[in-house]
Amino acid sequence: MQAKTNDTTTQRGREAEARAARYLERCGLREIRRNFRIRGGEIDLICRDGKTLVFIEVRQRSRADFGGAAASITAVKQRRIVLAARHYLLGQPEDDCRFDCVLIDGERLEWIKDAFAADDC
Repeated sequence: MQAKTNDTTTQRGREAEARAARYLERCGLREIRRNFRIRGGEIDLICRDGKTLVFIEVRQRSRADFGGAAASITAVKQRRIVLAARHYLLGQPEDDCRFDCVLIDGERLEWIKDAFAADDC
């Protein structure tokens, strides 16, 4: 029975990422990669906003019982995203980059540019 719950959660996560990617594309960003994973970290979406490389965390919550989507992006989560971003940037030409979040609470979607900085982690 547990596998079914995980499958459902994984599917919801993919749907949230797809919804965020469509929204960001309409706002002018170009998707580079999805679900970049390393040991200890993951980035949901990597996009280009002009010359800026954008690392995006997508968080979805159907209920606000535990503080909603924004509350789920803890300092630990931010450090894991920054770790993955540093690995992604190895061997890449030096680019400006930023960390954004797309928060989905029920039907409401909010895009937060520069949600946190690597120096904050």
